[in-house]
Amino acid sequence: MTSDLTRPASLASRPRRPPTAQQFVLAELRRAITTGELRPGAPIRQDALAERLEVSRVPLREALKILEGEGLVVHEAHRGYFVAVLSMADLREIYRIRELLEAEAVRVAAAHLTPEVLAALEAAQDEVERAGEAGDVAAMAAANRRFHFLLFERAGMPRLVRLITTLWDSTDAYRSLYYGGTPNRERVVHEHRAVLAAIRDGDADAAVTWLDRHRAHAVSTLQDVLE
Repeated sequence: MTSDLTRPASLASRPRRPPTAQQFVLAELRRAITTGELRPGAPIRQDALAERLEVSRVPLREALKILEGEGLVVHEAHRGYFVAVLSMADLREIYRIRELLEAEAVRVAAAHLTPEVLAALEAAQDEVERAGEAGDVAAMAAANRRFHFLLFERAGMPRLVRLITTLWDSTDAYRSLYYGGTPNRERVVHEHRAVLAAIRDGDADAAVTWLDRHRAHAVSTLQDVLE
């Protein structure tokens, strides 16, 4: 499978590099997985990638080891690194754990929302909708993440948020597959609006119910795509 990450491209439009080469490579690999440039099962061609990113193999290997530890990539002897492939059993387990943890975060956060947080949620939702209408999967995924984590972080439970973050990171490649379909993007917008309405009304239970539907639709659709 050929990836855009291994094709020559100008780096002029890239954001400023993080402080170290390893951090830069790690950020680029995460972006490629999140946006679907590197899809589940895709090989990571180290020589081409190192040349493309203008780095040595050392920071690249270090970044890949970090991603391997997080479960985002896997290493196969004599074959190299590949983007991790999750089974439907894996996806269901991850989304079930998210359901439990995120419900707790939302219920706690609902008691601590301020007009400023609501405004930030609405701004993130505006970005979700603009990106969805434009078919910009990467921008929609980023705005979607901001929307959800603005809510989770308001719970004031950093350990819980770190656990949720790990679960989100492990399924980033699959989220980009889900956002690839126009009906799916439209459904996300509808569900986000319902969550926002429940939050504005102070109805944490309704918000949790809509988030449960939100995740269930993603799992159901991904099952069809993967099978």
